[in-house]
Amino acid sequence: MSEAIREVLDWLNGRPDIQSLRAAVCDLNGIMRGKRIPVDQAVKALQGKLRMPYSVCGVDIWGEDIVGNKLVFSTGDADGICHWTGRGILPMEWTAHPTALVPLWLSDESGAPFLGDPRQVLARILDRYKALNLTPVVATELEFYLVDPKPARPRGPVSPVTGRRLDSDAALSIDEIDDFEGFMHDVYEACRAQDIPVDSAIAENGVGQFEINLNHVDDALRAADDAILFKRTVKGIARQHGFIASFMAKPYGKRSGSGLHVHFSLQDKDGANVFDDGTVRGSDTLRHAVGGLLAAMAESTLVFAPHFNSYRRLRPNSHAPTAVAWGYENRMVAIRIPGGPSSARRIEHRVAGADANPYLVLAAILGAALIGIEKKLNPGEPATTDVYERNLPKLPPDWASAIASFESGNLVAEIFPDALRGWLVACKRQELETFALRVNNFEFETYLEAV
Repeated sequence: MSEAIREVLDWLNGRPDIQSLRAAVCDLNGIMRGKRIPVDQAVKALQGKLRMPYSVCGVDIWGEDIVGNKLVFSTGDADGICHWTGRGILPMEWTAHPTALVPLWLSDESGAPFLGDPRQVLARILDRYKALNLTPVVATELEFYLVDPKPARPRGPVSPVTGRRLDSDAALSIDEIDDFEGFMHDVYEACRAQDIPVDSAIAENGVGQFEINLNHVDDALRAADDAILFKRTVKGIARQHGFIASFMAKPYGKRSGSGLHVHFSLQDKDGANVFDDGTVRGSDTLRHAVGGLLAAMAESTLVFAPHFNSYRRLRPNSHAPTAVAWGYENRMVAIRIPGGPSSARRIEHRVAGADANPYLVLAAILGAALIGIEKKLNPGEPATTDVYERNLPKLPPDWASAIASFESGNLVAEIFPDALRGWLVACKRQELETFALRVNNFEFETYLEAV
């Protein structure tokens, strides 16, 4: 038995109030799926003796099998082997009885990574960086809304302090942060218990919208783990406080969307930042990475905007990008190079919505950057003005276009294994078809008698 497993078991022995665990893997949509197991099965979960069907990674957003999925019917819905990721057991105090999460990922019977598992796909990209003696250093910024759970449609939450419902934007409002201090305090405490490196929090530019930043780490798998665990934590604590926490890209049509912004740099084997050349401009390596990000951006938009609702966020004049463009200290572009000391020179990728799967987002970003570095791609001139009005290449304007672009893209084929690409396309086409068959109330109100 490894020392890491002994530490987990010692921790559990000190928590007799925890009687059950959650053993889970992450699916294509960034949703954790798995089992409730008795605490005495912890050793089984930690030693790779649990099994789950491969198909658990590839169900649609409603948890339905993907029609025609070869891993379901033609193979008898076979099981894969669940391995502990090595992330310490993660306490969850917000459930009816205290429990803890054992995070897992999938391999086949031989122990080879199952490349339909989003975490394994990111790990494969990181192996390519390791071969070049490069280490991505990654941080994420996640936006979300607190919503009153009682109305059928989203409404701003009621302030726990004033008793008044929030009904206006309050960008960077300290009063709004103070009103929700009880919720924020519990989020930060839960994150510390799970070793999620939370940093600053702000009230964002929407009714009940907040942003919490996670500190950078030199392990991109851990950064993606942190983002997944953070979303679960925020949702759980919100329920405790009588709210819903929504990471939808655009819960309100006329208010700000919620993004998942990714900051990253690259360290060489000596720990030096290879994007730093001592100037504001940054190194050739930085610009080549930007070139790769721009070249693959349209093809990989499906990863950054994976749902029907995602495309409500990617609109002109919305502070969300619509053009394939980059610039220095420009928040209107998809790829921003922030200012500050040259030692901290980095890239900010601003396309993904908060509804995206962090493992796939980081795989797409780091994979595209690597292509740019290896092929020495030229990003062109940086944008210095408002890019919404310029004649620039655009992101796919809708879900169907993004699916088609991802399916046919040559660069995403270099980033994602064929199995996952086919699975993701089939999953999103199935979800698209389901939405296409639903006629909403506004359509009835508009057309029922008028046409």
